[in-house]
Amino acid sequence: MTPAAGLALEQAPPFSVPLRFFLTAPWFLVLAGLLVLWRGSEIFASRWVPATLALTHLLTVGFMAQVMLGALLQMLPVVVGVVVPRPRLIAALVHAPLTLGALVLTAAFLMSSPVGFQIAFGLLGVAFGVALVTMLSALWRAPVTSATVIAMRCALFALLVTVGLGLLLAGFFGWGWQLVVVKVTNGHAVWGLVGWVLLLVAGVAYQVVPMFQITPPYPARFVRGFAPLLALLLLVWSALLAAGWTVGAAVAGAALALGSASFAVMTLRLLSQRRRKIGDPTLVYWRASMSCLLMGALLGLATVLIPALALAPQVDLLLGILLIFGFAVGAINGMLYKIAPFLAWFHLQAQLFQRTKIPNMKLLLPDAAIRRQWWAYLVSLLLLLAAALAPIGFSAGAALALSVMGGWLGLNLAGVWLRYRRVLQAGLAVTPKPTPVCLIQDHLL
Repeated sequence: MTPAAGLALEQAPPFSVPLRFFLTAPWFLVLAGLLVLWRGSEIFASRWVPATLALTHLLTVGFMAQVMLGALLQMLPVVVGVVVPRPRLIAALVHAPLTLGALVLTAAFLMSSPVGFQIAFGLLGVAFGVALVTMLSALWRAPVTSATVIAMRCALFALLVTVGLGLLLAGFFGWGWQLVVVKVTNGHAVWGLVGWVLLLVAGVAYQVVPMFQITPPYPARFVRGFAPLLALLLLVWSALLAAGWTVGAAVAGAALALGSASFAVMTLRLLSQRRRKIGDPTLVYWRASMSCLLMGALLGLATVLIPALALAPQVDLLLGILLIFGFAVGAINGMLYKIAPFLAWFHLQAQLFQRTKIPNMKLLLPDAAIRRQWWAYLVSLLLLLAAALAPIGFSAGAALALSVMGGWLGLNLAGVWLRYRRVLQAGLAVTPKPTPVCLIQDHLL
């Protein structure tokens, strides 16, 4: 146990549990770039274009959900203190159908295939069903109800709503179920981005921002109230939207935007108070991510205050790029660069105790590799934003940059895994050093 960090590292699952998700996810970014390259400016015509919906789900289900569910399987035992039973089996039951389901769903959108939506319905229903049952039951057994636990509970509840609405939409496309499609789609998007993604990022940030970025902790009153308040606002907004009370729904939507902006402002403020003067290569991901969240929240607020603004298709696209790619992908990308080498280092320490010297995290993943990939991410973000405004001029460049950025992330994470394997194999071949008798006696006494 590490009391200072609040982490129960001895309960960590095998490295293979989160690693399979981390190594798979970046290649969905490559597929997203290839899709933009294939369909070109068509993707930036409207959020309702089938290719745009396919691109959105490559990012959200293929990349974001992969990393977030994999990270949760790691964090529940370590941060929350609850053991997930049979973690390798649970990881396999989530990872395989989630990966296949994301691919099938993408193909279903591109081919307008009812059968594809039916298959995706089954695969993703299994993946998210296993994940939700496992994680919600584990969180309910949490020995301490910390701010992180509260945020995770709210995030998983939001995921339950998001998945439920997504399955309804798959039923509409696959079997012709009767739905008010625009309302359900908007609910699916808002619950997914504000509820599931933002609240989970917030819950993780409460731990990793102070720990890895050496900042002051988030204020206690803020972390206690942020997730429950946002979850309550989501429920109110949904009820008002379903009832057709447009003015009330607009007010609740404005409150959601302001709440989202408050987390971005708070995190940026803490990052400006870092106690470590030496630069950290992942710091720029957090700053870019929170800046995009703030800009997206303000743009969303502007669409509430100026309804005519919401009618422009470019506004929806800009919102999607800022919140999905800028905020969510940026934050996840940055966190992966801390989580993956830390887990590799920790598992090497556990398996090679007294056998060999363990390389530190910077040797497992050099800072130079992180900084280079950061530039690919930044160029991708700027070109995607430009392509939303001028598709013909920028879509090809955005596609290539996105593919390079995703592939670079994948290679960097694969490099961590390969260095881990190399050190582990070399260390296991070394005879362990005998423990001195005096240390044994001290331990027994």
